[in-house]
Amino acid sequence: MARASIPPEEVRVLDVNASYLGVRTLTLMENAGKAVAEHVLSVAKPESKVAVVCGKGNNGGDGFVAARFLKDAVHTDVFLVEPAEDVTGDIARLNLDRVRDLVRSPSTFDPRQYQVIVDAMLGAGLEGRPREPYPRYIKMLNESKRTIVSVDIPSGWPSDLHVRPDDTVTMHAPKNGMTAKNSGRIIVKDIGIPPDAELYCGPGDFTLLPRRKKDAHKGDAGRVLVVGGGPYTGAPAFTAMAAMRAGVDLAFVATPEASALPVSIYSPNVIVRPLSGDILSEENVAEVLELAKGKDVVAIGPGLGNEDETVTAIQEIISKIGVPMVIDADAIAACGLRPKILKGKRGVITPHAGEFKKLTNKTVRVDDLEGTRTLVRSEAARLGMTILLKGPTDVISDGTYVKLNRVHNDAMTVGGTGDVLTGTVAGFLAQKTTPFAAARIGAFTAGLAGNLAFEERSYGLVATDLIDKIPLVIRRYL
Repeated sequence: MARASIPPEEVRVLDVNASYLGVRTLTLMENAGKAVAEHVLSVAKPESKVAVVCGKGNNGGDGFVAARFLKDAVHTDVFLVEPAEDVTGDIARLNLDRVRDLVRSPSTFDPRQYQVIVDAMLGAGLEGRPREPYPRYIKMLNESKRTIVSVDIPSGWPSDLHVRPDDTVTMHAPKNGMTAKNSGRIIVKDIGIPPDAELYCGPGDFTLLPRRKKDAHKGDAGRVLVVGGGPYTGAPAFTAMAAMRAGVDLAFVATPEASALPVSIYSPNVIVRPLSGDILSEENVAEVLELAKGKDVVAIGPGLGNEDETVTAIQEIISKIGVPMVIDADAIAACGLRPKILKGKRGVITPHAGEFKKLTNKTVRVDDLEGTRTLVRSEAARLGMTILLKGPTDVISDGTYVKLNRVHNDAMTVGGTGDVLTGTVAGFLAQKTTPFAAARIGAFTAGLAGNLAFEERSYGLVATDLIDKIPLVIRRYL
């Protein structure tokens, strides 16, 4: 059965997750290059001359390996689009060193001298249109009227300026949007990526988090507003500090006066905005909406309670907020009572099984993971939100794709860990990634932080222990 297609940005995720699971990038590149060579030999005549045109990244690395496998069967020349010293990555450089004798001066490249050209210039990491010297090479290949085989994806695709190959040897699975029109004949090759690398969250998910700019200013890494507290004072503080430990620049807490002082005492890093009254009520709605302006994410629910006037206020706030949200705790049940308030919204909902029932009126069976995956995906699609269902195995879906997370431990049932997860997801979402990516990165990060805390505290760990470990996870994998 044909494997379903994946988004191009997931290629790097799979590579890193495969390495995390014990399959080295060196092995994946070796398998990819061999697969390309085998296909080229199936379409090239013995007397053919083959040119392998390589970029500076891992796509070029696959090309170097392919050239090594090709050279004993057909005449093979390698051309570097950029200088050899610019080739990135230890493994790509290693494979370049193994075919140095095949490298020819780019000034001598004449497509007309070859019967088959391997396009190994640009992979799935390209953003926008390719820049020189790549456009010149793309044009040369497209005008060559020679057989062109692209590696993984046509170089430059999905921009309008891309190689138009006869065949594309794509690794693991087709990439979303690949068609016979833009990619020629699509040949899918299994290169040894473990199924769990695609199924489960892992460090590869961090590749979906945009890199910070060197000239960034305060606030550029995100501003989070937490709406919580009243009956429970710790929850919004945990959420706000988890967001900061996940890397946001500023965390604000809008909380009823009763919990404003405890939240302020918890950490001077958090900016507290007291709301009138002991609980969130309708008279606070306008002020919360004003505070939400200019924020990147609003996390709503931790510690709010379920008084009728609080539920009504939550519903009004969610229905009117225009920024992405992370919805947790008592705010989940409020959405379940009026699901239409989620129409057109964007963000993540983080229920456990009981809250999922209140949200959807559907029951999760913990002994039926496959059924749970289908149910969560269906409900995420219906609500138009990413759902992160917390459980023995977390199930995360944006309504199209599903990822699982098994990184956590049974000591994390302690109070407050759900608030930490909410803040972690909100923190990553505020850094301009997608809700689905933020939920995946957040679940893995909070879970691994819990495991690191468990190594020190065992069953005595508390929520603040997780918060302290979040930066260690980020430092290790980002």
